[in-house]
Amino acid sequence: MSVTAQHAQELIQGAQQLNVILSEQQQQQLLQYLGLLIKWNKAYNLTAVRNPDEMVSRHLLDSLSVVESVQKYGDHWLDVGSGGGMPGVPLAIMFPQRNFTLLDSNGKKTRFLTQVKLELKLDNLEVIHSRVEAYTPLQAFSGIISRAFSSLADFTSWTRHLGDQHTHWLAMKGVHPDDELQALPEDFRLESCQILKVPGCQGQRHLLILQQQ
Repeated sequence: MSVTAQHAQELIQGAQQLNVILSEQQQQQLLQYLGLLIKWNKAYNLTAVRNPDEMVSRHLLDSLSVVESVQKYGDHWLDVGSGGGMPGVPLAIMFPQRNFTLLDSNGKKTRFLTQVKLELKLDNLEVIHSRVEAYTPLQAFSGIISRAFSSLADFTSWTRHLGDQHTHWLAMKGVHPDDELQALPEDFRLESCQILKVPGCQGQRHLLILQQQ
């Protein structure tokens, strides 16, 4: 199965509901990315979502739901445990002037991400095949984001060396993770929690924004 007109319509309408303005090029790139995800997922097991009809909502629109927050926090981003590229690839498409590094320890997934970078001509995207603990970039990131990567305690502990006092950590979660917040390392604080309303998604979605104190 490939990308259909219905997928395109769902993307356009969903973006409007999220108040995200897509240019013609961005729309095409997002659909091209969806096509690659559908094609490679059969062999590479990139996402647990098997049905392409669910991918617009659960991958593309879910990623676009954080555009407003990402916009606020600088030009140099890391997507940790990027997997199939969510939210890093859609965000790189939405912010061509900003740099996005997508990190994953799974070689199959980083091969896929490299293919996406080439086919979509995303010059602002860097793919890193590494464990997060072993990764040492030249400068601190202005923003570090993850989607269903790990607990908040692990997310902040494992990436602490990749940020500084100015960095914002954005964790995309399902239900509000009260227990995880209790276990947050002492040098991190919750700056804000937003409810994300993702068109077509049934479950709860939350975005937690954290900083080192």
